[in-house]
Amino acid sequence: MTSNGENSRHQEVGHKSLLQSDALYQYILETSVYPREPEAMKELREITAKHPWNLMTTSADEGQFLNMLLKLINAKNTMEIGVFTGYSLLATAMALPDDGKILAMDINRDNYEIGLPVIEKAGLAHKIEFREGPALPVLDQMIEGGKYHGSYDFIFVDADKDNYLNYHKRLIDLVKIGGLIGYDNTLWNGSVVAAPDAPLRKYVRYYRDFVLELNKALAADSRIEICQLPVGDGITLCRRIT
Repeated sequence: MTSNGENSRHQEVGHKSLLQSDALYQYILETSVYPREPEAMKELREITAKHPWNLMTTSADEGQFLNMLLKLINAKNTMEIGVFTGYSLLATAMALPDDGKILAMDINRDNYEIGLPVIEKAGLAHKIEFREGPALPVLDQMIEGGKYHGSYDFIFVDADKDNYLNYHKRLIDLVKIGGLIGYDNTLWNGSVVAAPDAPLRKYVRYYRDFVLELNKALAADSRIEICQLPVGDGITLCRRIT
């Protein structure tokens, strides 16, 4: 039981931690995450919990991690591919200076607008340029013009896993040398080490091979340094070095 009497089995909506003990993960949330979570992020997290696809949200501990990471690298110009209701977007916006910018892309504006009132109330909407639709055509346009080459400090990808490699081929041109790309879900519910005949949910099985292919490609890419972290459902940070 937790201190407030609730069962210690983890109840976080969108829970993706690979920690073997749910009680241990709950300890991290209650000790280090929730007490420091900004009110706006808490409000958006609770709103998102009511969404039928709430498992798509960024976990609270990962939101805290992204917020600190962006401050550490003094990020100012960022991009996010895959927004959902905007929890990670809000964490990013809070970390950027007042004149910081986020190009946010998602195929579903309705989900983004669920979180938009919270973002507006927090006074952060001016940092966000939201574009509805597939990201790949937008990225191709940005590359063709040459104007955006090496212009992004940080790019976060939490979208269609079957296109992660396609994103990477383009984003490596758009992130600056020394800048970071973060790919979410690179441990994919732990399925990356599951036996071929393991009982997996249909969507987990479908995307697993794409995640495995991405992880192999990132490890072999000499243009980047990588660090794969067991935060949330796994996040791989790629620092462009050439």
